[in-house]
Amino acid sequence: MQIRKLLSTLALACVGMGATAHAQQPAQPFYAGKTLKVIVGSSTGGYYDAAGRTVARYIGDFIPGKPYVVVQNQPDSAGNIVGNRLATTMERDGTAIVVMSQALPQLALLGDPNVTWDPLKLTWLGSLTSYKDDGYLMTINDSSWAKSWKDVNPSNKQLYLGGTRAGSTNITFALIARDVLKMNIELVRGFPGAAEIWLAMERGEVDGQMLSISAILVGRPQLWAEKKLRPLMAFGLRERLKEWPDVPDALELVTNAEDRALLEFAQLPFFMAAPFVAPPDLPPERAKTLRDAFMAMATSEVFQTELRKAGIIPSPIDGAAVQALIQKAADTPVEVRKRFGSLLSEK
Repeated sequence: MQIRKLLSTLALACVGMGATAHAQQPAQPFYAGKTLKVIVGSSTGGYYDAAGRTVARYIGDFIPGKPYVVVQNQPDSAGNIVGNRLATTMERDGTAIVVMSQALPQLALLGDPNVTWDPLKLTWLGSLTSYKDDGYLMTINDSSWAKSWKDVNPSNKQLYLGGTRAGSTNITFALIARDVLKMNIELVRGFPGAAEIWLAMERGEVDGQMLSISAILVGRPQLWAEKKLRPLMAFGLRERLKEWPDVPDALELVTNAEDRALLEFAQLPFFMAAPFVAPPDLPPERAKTLRDAFMAMATSEVFQTELRKAGIIPSPIDGAAVQALIQKAADTPVEVRKRFGSLLSEK
């Protein structure tokens, strides 16, 4: 009996030791052996594609478990379909993130029937840029007849600007320049993307387009460096560009409080100009992992160097800052949002 008791005691001790040793082993990171998808709701070669591909090359190194990262381009109507999938059917386990068009959250708040989700419920990771050193410019060929914004406001001669689809930022701000700032602009719509508008500019079919400095550096850096492009006016600037001191920000040109409120609402997306987001209802620890990894990556020197090579000017903000900007847009008075929505619906 004594021997049996001794053996039983030893067995229990071994089991206890094994359990303790097992408990002391670190848990295997969720992302070990997993694949993280970075989904881009546009075609290859543009601003959001450059942002998505640069993030895909680096973010895996900042996530415990170092997942394999792939890029999936899913071009659709200004990213609407990807946005709707993100909010409804996309995996909610943290294995998919989206680089989203900056304008989509605002459209959702306007009740756009094509944007059927609540941006405040998504899992915002952050934005690669807050427009600290960027700006959204009405950019034309240097050979164009217009030499400054004053030539187009007012003018008997029209300035032809290329645009993509309704709801896109290039259309929205061309409409603001036309209808709020009273510039004589004719919109040529229906281009698939900025790349096709660049070709139309080179062929002389349009004078220019609305786009950010970063997008210019992605699409036509040499023309910008050689000053073969001319900005006429800007949105989202904190101060005038040093190399273009005669180019005003739109807020300098408005003459009443209603127009100022409209412009301030319209410009909010610029300050989260390259947002990355995951689906709603992620497990909290996984959401934190992705947010922490995004900011660690976005603030690292090696990543920012690569981002600049891609033509994107980094000034990252975290997910809480993106959420705050969207909340500010949601808190904008209804009459301002209605006016902006009416503007977007104009032909």
